[in-house]
Amino acid sequence: MNTRIPIASVKQSVVVEVPIDHAFKVFTEDFGSFKPPEHNLLAVPIAETVFERRVGGHIVDRGVDGSKCRWARVLVYEPPNRVLLSWDISPQWRIETDPNKTSEWEVRFTAETANRTRVELEHRNLERHGEGWESERDGVAGDQGWPLYLQRFADLLTSRVA
Repeated sequence: MNTRIPIASVKQSVVVEVPIDHAFKVFTEDFGSFKPPEHNLLAVPIAETVFERRVGGHIVDRGVDGSKCRWARVLVYEPPNRVLLSWDISPQWRIETDPNKTSEWEVRFTAETANRTRVELEHRNLERHGEGWESERDGVAGDQGWPLYLQRFADLLTSRVA
């Protein structure tokens, strides 16, 4: 009998031509500069996305009307090497309030040289979301998911160097 086990994680990476400290700082302090503004769960356009840079903090989308959506919790914050966050979004693209039904995404920063950093993102434990988790995996792995975020992050760094 051949049982196929679906892959419950997504891995993406990008190499950027900046020192590790700078890559980490831009990723966490300027997350809203490369996160597509249309990627939000609010009923209104977002005014800003804030990455609260501490364990216990959140990633928060703030709407133009003042509404807020906390869609990730900061679980580990280790500058300049690593952040680990929860993904508090259900397969129906709504806020998930049960921490047992959330996945997590880790971003690791590794200095390849003094001025080159590898940024690796792993979104794992997607099966915790329950029924429909495969569509969530496919969404974050697709062209409008983590590949887009990392490309926009790299483009932001390139535009600031040029």
